[in-house]
Amino acid sequence: MLYHLFEFLENNYDLPGARLFQYISFRAAFAIILSLLVSTIFGKRIILFLQRKQIGESVRELGLEGQKEKAGTPTMGGLIIIFSTLIPVLLLAELNNIYIILLIVTTIWMGAIGFLDDYIKTFKKNKEGLKGRFKVVGQIGLGIFVGAVMYFHPDVTVRSENVVTTTNNKQVITETSPEEKSTTTTIPFFKNNELDYSKAISWIGEGAASYAWLIFIPIVIFIVTAVSNGANLTDGIDGLAAGSSAIIVLTLGIFAWVSGNIIFSDYLNVMNIPRTGEMTIFITAFAGSLVGFLWYNTYPAQIFMGDTGSLTIGGIIAVLAIATRKELLIPILCGIFFIENLSVILQVSWFKYTKKKTGTGRRIFLMSPLHHHYQKLGFHESKIVVRFWIIGILLAVITIVTLKIR
Repeated sequence: MLYHLFEFLENNYDLPGARLFQYISFRAAFAIILSLLVSTIFGKRIILFLQRKQIGESVRELGLEGQKEKAGTPTMGGLIIIFSTLIPVLLLAELNNIYIILLIVTTIWMGAIGFLDDYIKTFKKNKEGLKGRFKVVGQIGLGIFVGAVMYFHPDVTVRSENVVTTTNNKQVITETSPEEKSTTTTIPFFKNNELDYSKAISWIGEGAASYAWLIFIPIVIFIVTAVSNGANLTDGIDGLAAGSSAIIVLTLGIFAWVSGNIIFSDYLNVMNIPRTGEMTIFITAFAGSLVGFLWYNTYPAQIFMGDTGSLTIGGIIAVLAIATRKELLIPILCGIFFIENLSVILQVSWFKYTKKKTGTGRRIFLMSPLHHHYQKLGFHESKIVVRFWIIGILLAVITIVTLKIR
């Protein structure tokens, strides 16, 4: 809103200072400050409101240290993250940008699914919450929407080659290639590192490449579902999901800014994706809201994000990775989510297999997801969280390095 207001004032009245709002860097800095203020100032009020309404977490007995003390802690704290992200975005972002529209829809869509799950748990006193199949249906629905927009919308394009000349030791873009629809994505660590999804179907015959959406949309559905569930599983101890997600999101912010900037994308030899730079506004607002939420969510937590927050976080990260054509980096960048997901899959699969073979189910870990395994080993949850953050930072650095390593 402010972006469009100042754009109007600059174009019609030449208002001093209005031009600042045309710069992504200025609006991104403004967004992170505003989201931090909203989440920290209004976060306390939301916590007090939830306490008055007795909207507290009902904790299952899992035999973990400090678990009983968490009972009654307000949940649905994901509302803090959602509101403190959307307010700066609505004020500062270019609202007709297709990527901003996608991210706003994702936030509301996944937030609604998570909110419904938390509502059933807290108000209906049903510990199971929303049935798993309904969550999956919601995730698949979002995946179809995101995949269809990414594939069919005319504003979702890439530029392949730009002409660069050197004048007075300065590199200048003298000719830009036309924007084109493309289903290419980035393969990390390889030279000429682009994969075209349409080639997975083009072998069928002439014209088959036009049906690449039959490959692309299911891939998007899988990514959205996997990452949102991974974030949901990671939200098991104080500060783990919010802190890990902030690291991931800021890294994706670098990719979004570089990919959207024609000069830097050319210098780093990465895919130039017009209009993705605007996502930096959303990303900084989102990162600020996560850090602000951490103020109240670090040990001992005053509030839990609930599925309202964790499903939303996962959905947003998935869409950001897909939009920047970096979805193949998810196993590295979202390594914490990946290993948490994998630990549950391995635990359940091994238990079922050994029970079928021997009659007695066996476990690989003392408990899954993985962070609970370390709790069972006697590690304090604060130590587990900080060490997971350190691993997350290392994975983020490796991910950023892929900009230059081929």
